[in-house]
Amino acid sequence: MQIESILMTMEGYEIRIVTRSKELPAMRCHVFFHSTEMFHILEQTSGTTPYMVIASDERGDVRAHLLAVVNRRGSMIPPYLYSVGRVYGEGDYEDETEKPLLFGRMLKAITTRLKRRLCLYIEVSHISKKMFGYRTFRENDYFPIRWMQVHNSLHSKAPEERLSEKLKSRIDHLHDIGVTCKEATTQEELDAFYKILRNFYRFKFQHFLPKRKLFEQLMSSEHGRIYVVSFKKWVIGGCAVVYSGDNAYLWYLGSKRKSFVQCRPTTMTIWHALQDSYERGYQHLHFMNVGLPYRKNPFRETILRFGGKPASTNHWFRCSIGWVNKLLKWIYKE
Repeated sequence: MQIESILMTMEGYEIRIVTRSKELPAMRCHVFFHSTEMFHILEQTSGTTPYMVIASDERGDVRAHLLAVVNRRGSMIPPYLYSVGRVYGEGDYEDETEKPLLFGRMLKAITTRLKRRLCLYIEVSHISKKMFGYRTFRENDYFPIRWMQVHNSLHSKAPEERLSEKLKSRIDHLHDIGVTCKEATTQEELDAFYKILRNFYRFKFQHFLPKRKLFEQLMSSEHGRIYVVSFKKWVIGGCAVVYSGDNAYLWYLGSKRKSFVQCRPTTMTIWHALQDSYERGYQHLHFMNVGLPYRKNPFRETILRFGGKPASTNHWFRCSIGWVNKLLKWIYKE
């Protein structure tokens, strides 16, 4: 089996990086964002390249793995192309006691690899605990930017028990005028949803929208669903939800907010995602793209009306341009 690179062997562990699915070893996956299934989905999506960092012990058994993705981005005005690296969470581990050590080894390995790949910057987000890996990130020249994180608990109360009377009346009104939300099952519904996402994320620099192929594969996966909001004959919004362990994650959301403002597609999308996740037995619904902690954040305020719990967290960044990274580390120093 040919592996692209074996990066380091230390303290009884071998760290290697695999970039082709046929070279992935057998391993148990507990976290969808670091699973072999996610690797396959990314591999088949144009504009993205997956990198699976694997930590093995002396017997060759996989002890941990971490999935990073490189996304190609660009702009017409001015014309330029660049790539960025992204990691969701801290990886997947067989033994949690090995987590601090192996995360440090894997982060160092993928940082070195993506630096050679000439990524403009690397972003690591959705760390389970705000201070996890703090020293490791600093040692690898990352700097933190405060971010917002919101999740809804589904295990103690039904979603409707957390709604205000005003919001209940609003949702009832939407149903009365014919606004519906359901799982997308046809290519036409997927096309309409993806067109909405492209317009919704067009001017959001901090968000990267993958190619349509990724959402098509999520439709056929047991770990993902696409939901669309409709009014009469039009699709006016929707979201992509993925499932990992006991939790659901609202990954992408978009809507036609201006032309169908009276239909409140974002409200209906969030409500359906909450209801469906509750009925499937998940413990929490996490919103993955809440954004920076600005005082005025309409999307965050909409989420919180459904009983969500806000929390401040960090997204860790590292720019490959040395002097720029030093400047940003100084600007965002704590």
